[in-house]
Amino acid sequence: MRVTVFCASRDGVDPAFIASARTLGDGLARRGVGIVYGGASIGLMGALADAALAAGGEVIGVIPENLVDAEIAHMGLSEQRVVDNMHTRKAQMMELGSQFVSLPGGIGTLEEWYEALTWRALDLHAKPCSLVDINGYYQPLLACMRSMVDAGLVGGEILDLIDVYKTAEEFLESI
Repeated sequence: MRVTVFCASRDGVDPAFIASARTLGDGLARRGVGIVYGGASIGLMGALADAALAAGGEVIGVIPENLVDAEIAHMGLSEQRVVDNMHTRKAQMMELGSQFVSLPGGIGTLEEWYEALTWRALDLHAKPCSLVDINGYYQPLLACMRSMVDAGLVGGEILDLIDVYKTAEEFLESI
């Protein structure tokens, strides 16, 4: 089993973000669950990978060639896949993971997680799609999605496809 984790290549301003990435990486590794992620050595991505590796876990990075320098590709992973572009990155991350979870992140994190959710809504896979809502980080996103449902532009069942956890520990307990 592997979990595909989407998260930021930055630390963010809330120390709970980095702490949660470390908790998730360590917790997955200790449960024998592999990690697939964006391949960076910095930010939440780096904290996640380093914690999992320190606990003896399997960590597979998938990073586009053009981001190897910008995101400072992690060279100590179980496997680092350098791919041609973001489309290939997402396809491999989707294929390798048995479920998807998003820690806090920016537009890239959201875009990758939304694609996983979209594919689930279209029955292209049946893998769980989760958010770890550290200190309410994802509440505006969830409110936006409820607004889409209220406007009749998205079916209400989309909200049932999202598992929301308040902490990394809570997510780990679900595995």
